[in-house]
Amino acid sequence: MQKERIYTIDDIYTLPDGERAELIDGQIYYMAPPGRKHQRIVLNLSRKIADYIESNYGSCEVDIAPFAVFLNEDDKNYVEPDISVICDADKLTDKGCNGAPDWIIEVVSPGSRRMDYFSKLFKYRTAGVREYWIVDPEKERVTVYNFEKEATEEYSFGMSVPAGIYEGFFITVE
Repeated sequence: MQKERIYTIDDIYTLPDGERAELIDGQIYYMAPPGRKHQRIVLNLSRKIADYIESNYGSCEVDIAPFAVFLNEDDKNYVEPDISVICDADKLTDKGCNGAPDWIIEVVSPGSRRMDYFSKLFKYRTAGVREYWIVDPEKERVTVYNFEKEATEEYSFGMSVPAGIYEGFFITVE
């Protein structure tokens, strides 16, 4: 019986130029390039979050994919969330973020649905992410997991969605 290969972050760094993948529990998951609608949503959300942080003199940083997040203190987990909000500057290096961002947003693509709703949900919760949003353009829905309050809420596009890590900050996803 052949043993399944366990990959490491070194394997991610040796991928051919232009090829993107994530690593979860030693398994590589290749990523297709995002579509235009996906990128528009990422741009609009990241701009709204960054503007809010800047106008309130916040210290958190907003990063968009491709941005490396090393979730655990091992070499078997590497993800590139669509949007990462990191409030602890000590986690940031030239390579990315070491540890869990405070807030992660993933925009669902046809090929990422299972990963975003299941694998990443579990990984982000156990790694210490405070809040995780899944923005699903096909279903026009935003699912918000506030891990600190152990709460899950769903919102339709066009509704005002509260950002749990910032009291009084709401985003309308369209």
